[in-house]
Amino acid sequence: MRLPRIGESESGMNLPGDINLSMALCVWRRNFTVYKHTWVTNILPNFFEPVLFLVGMGLGLGVYVGRNMQGQDYVAFIAPGLMASAAMNGASFEASWNMYIKMYFSKLYDAYLATPAQMQDIAFGELLWGTTRALIYGAGFLVVLLGFTLAERPILTSWWTLLVPLALALIGAIFSLMGQWYTTLINTIDLYSYYWTLFLTPMFLFSGIFFPVSDIPGGTTVAWFTPLFHGVELVRGLCQGPLELRHLGHTGYMLAVCALLLWAVPRRMRKRMVK
Repeated sequence: MRLPRIGESESGMNLPGDINLSMALCVWRRNFTVYKHTWVTNILPNFFEPVLFLVGMGLGLGVYVGRNMQGQDYVAFIAPGLMASAAMNGASFEASWNMYIKMYFSKLYDAYLATPAQMQDIAFGELLWGTTRALIYGAGFLVVLLGFTLAERPILTSWWTLLVPLALALIGAIFSLMGQWYTTLINTIDLYSYYWTLFLTPMFLFSGIFFPVSDIPGGTTVAWFTPLFHGVELVRGLCQGPLELRHLGHTGYMLAVCALLLWAVPRRMRKRMVK
């Protein structure tokens, strides 16, 4: 039987990894409270970037591509992938610059640690918040796609679309954890330019959003190791069907990476905070 931590009630709910859910939710609530006052300026750039890609490439380039993209209208082909990328952007922004500022500039994590909260609670709370932001951006994009569908540009053609928020949450979780991991490795905020330019942007371009990765020699093999590829394939399958066994494999890949990072990130954060 595990003894309660100082300041922890006997009835406190603990998750695997000794995560106190009550403490993690306090971290989430603090972020939500701040976001309520800044959401207008925060949501615009990350939300409208994929929407502009949808309009510019889907309706612009789509005129020339037509229905030659795996028998689909080009807008319908790229839309699910752009929704997955919207979730990626929302989670990545929160787990990169925002988290670095809270950890190193505002010393917010030092304040958290002066309470009964432990590092694993803080990491899990930030994970919950990054996933929430991914859902906000992804759900907003889903509404846009619903408008296209109602306007007789069929994009959402499967009842499995109802499960898309779960896929967006999984994408948000994996990119939140990846961003947290990178944040624990760097010593200056300027190094995020490498993370976005050399890691996230290539994934955005070569994860099957704009064209099948199988068209590039060895493209499928390389893309398999990138989490966005699995997110794109899963969201596309849910939006348009039919679901196949490979979609279960995509889900399993992302869950496995999340589990590994959920174990590793608090340990890395603890080492950085001790330094």
